[in-house]
Amino acid sequence: MSRMDSRLLSLAKFHIFCTLSLAAIIFIIYADSIIYNDSEKSVELNDKAPSPVLLQTHSSAGHLIKSDINRIALHSMQEETLEVGREISSPLVPPFNATEEERIAWFRSKLPKFEIFKSDKFARQFHGRVLEFFNKKCEGKFFMTWISPVRSFGSREFLSMESLFRAHPHGCLMILSRTMDSRRGYRILKPLQDRGFKVHAVTPDLSFLFKNTPAEAWFAEMKGGKKDPGGIPLAQNLSNLMRLAILYKYGGVYLDMDFIVLNSFLGLRNSIGAQSLDVASKNWTRLNNAVLVFDMNHPLLYKFMEEFAFTFDGNKWGHNGPYLVSRVVRRVQNRPGYNFTILPPIAFYPVDWNRIGGLFKKPGSQAHSRWVKAKLLQLSGETYGVHLWNKQSSRVAIEEGSIMQRLISDHCVICSDIYSSERIFSNE
Repeated sequence: MSRMDSRLLSLAKFHIFCTLSLAAIIFIIYADSIIYNDSEKSVELNDKAPSPVLLQTHSSAGHLIKSDINRIALHSMQEETLEVGREISSPLVPPFNATEEERIAWFRSKLPKFEIFKSDKFARQFHGRVLEFFNKKCEGKFFMTWISPVRSFGSREFLSMESLFRAHPHGCLMILSRTMDSRRGYRILKPLQDRGFKVHAVTPDLSFLFKNTPAEAWFAEMKGGKKDPGGIPLAQNLSNLMRLAILYKYGGVYLDMDFIVLNSFLGLRNSIGAQSLDVASKNWTRLNNAVLVFDMNHPLLYKFMEEFAFTFDGNKWGHNGPYLVSRVVRRVQNRPGYNFTILPPIAFYPVDWNRIGGLFKKPGSQAHSRWVKAKLLQLSGETYGVHLWNKQSSRVAIEEGSIMQRLISDHCVICSDIYSSERIFSNE
C-alpha cells in the first residue's frame, strides 16, 4: 500500500511540475509579446518630433492602413517554429551543370520553399505598412533588401544601418525582408529603435510590388515555374529587381547592406554612380546598382525593369545588375526625357572590388601612413559612402590603424563589436 501511495505521489508531483513549466513558458511568450508591443509604441512616440521632409514621399487619397501591432506580434510567434526550420535549411541553389530543362523542373519542385514568393495575408499588408511607416516625419527615405536568413545578418550589415543613421539621424529606413520581419529580426533592429531611429523590416508582396511594371509578366512566369532561374541564386537577382520596383513605386534611396554611409544623401536626386572610368577619356566604363537615388515613377527605373524582364539571364553574374544599368544608361543617356546624374567613382565606389582589402590593412611604413591620412581626408570630403564589396571583404580582418577602423569608429552609433566579422546578435 505504501509503495502504491509513493507512486501516486510521484505521479502527482510530475503533473504539477509539467503544469508549472507550461505556465512559465506561456508567461515568457506573453511577456515577450508585451515588450515587443510596448517597444513598437515607444518608437512611435519618439517619431513625433518634427523634421523637414526633403525627399518626395508617397501620398494616398484614402485612409492609411494602420498595422495592428498585436497581430504582427502574434504572427511572429506563430512563425517562430517555421522560421527556425528555414534557418536550418541550406540555400536553394540549382544542381551543378544542370541543363535548362533540368533547372526549370528543379525550380518547379522547389517553389513551395521560396518563401519570398508568397503573397499571404501578412505580405498583403505591405503597401499599407509602407505608407504608414513613411507617413512619419522622415528626413530622407531609405530602402535595403535582405533575402538571406536572419542568422546571417551580422555586424557588417548592422554597421551599414548605423552609418546611415549617423549621417541621417531623422531618416527612415525600411528593410524589405520576410526573414527580418520576425521576432528574431525585431531583436536585431531593437537597439536602433530604442535610440529613436526609424528602422523597420517589412515582408514584401512581390506580386503587388511588380504589378503594373515591366517586371509583372516576368514574375508571373517565374512564380508559375515556367522560367529558367539560372545557376546563380535567384535571391540575388530578385534583389536586383526589387530595388528598382520599390524606388519606382515610392521613390527614395536604395543602399546595399555592405555600404558604409559617410556623408548625407539629402542633396542628391536622380543619381547613379560610376564604378570605373576610362583612364584616358575619363568617361565611365561601368555603372553599379549598389546605390540608387531616384524619384518615384522615374522613366530610367522603368527602362531598367524593362531590360531586366526582356533580357533576364540567371547564369551570368552581374548581367541583371551592374551590367544591366550600364547597358541601359549607355542607350538612353543622350535621349530627351531622362533627367539623371552619373556620379564619379569617388562618390560611392572609391575603392574597386579587387583593391578593397587595402582598406582593412594597417600601415606598414611611413609612406603607407601618409597615404592612409590622405585617403581619409579625400573620403571625408568627396565621398557619400564606401561600398565594401562584401563578397571579397567579408572574411578580411579589420586591423588596428587601418582606414576601415577609422571609418567605423567615426560613423557607428552603437559601436558594439564593430571590428568583428562575426554576428553581433545570437538571435537565440
